[in-house]
Amino acid sequence: MSHAQPRIGVFGGAFDPPHLAHVALAGAALTQLGLTRLHILPTGRPAHRSRPVSAGEHRLAMARLAFAELPDVVVDAREFARSGPSYTVDTLDELQGEYPGSQLVLIIGGDQAAAFPQWHRYQDILHKAIISVAGRENSAKAGGLFELQHPPGGRWEPLQWPLMSVSATDIRWRVASGLDIHHLVPAGVARYIEQHHLYKSA
Repeated sequence: MSHAQPRIGVFGGAFDPPHLAHVALAGAALTQLGLTRLHILPTGRPAHRSRPVSAGEHRLAMARLAFAELPDVVVDAREFARSGPSYTVDTLDELQGEYPGSQLVLIIGGDQAAAFPQWHRYQDILHKAIISVAGRENSAKAGGLFELQHPPGGRWEPLQWPLMSVSATDIRWRVASGLDIHHLVPAGVARYIEQHHLYKSA
């Protein structure tokens, strides 16, 4: 897919830990959305999350390991430099300044899309970026949700990716329970979790 403007992807999350579904989604975004570059943004202090997240240094290190094989991907640590909660709109403002003349594409999951009208300054986000909602392949239900949950005034692009039932919550539970996670996370991430004894009391 070719576009007149360079397209810069923005994919944020706790990445606690990053797993194979995250990597698959990033790969699909690069291919389907015609991105020039994709910024992976582990959240600093997530504004929408009640559970405490692992230390930023660990999540950043795991993200670098997880996405290392993908071309044109930058693991971006900017949200850790901020005091207070991390807001997507602030990141988009900064990226607009760094990539003048580029089109920003914000990649979110279906669950995030459902909550999007509760995001901080969500209407500003709609003006600053195309929103790409990741839906399950061949899911009629996801297609229906896609139409229902778009606040008016935005630019939306679907992103299809394979059905992968992987969740960070399940991975943390498996580690705490002494179960194998090698089929759920990239090999480097599995080694990192083991070396740093993460999630032992998840």
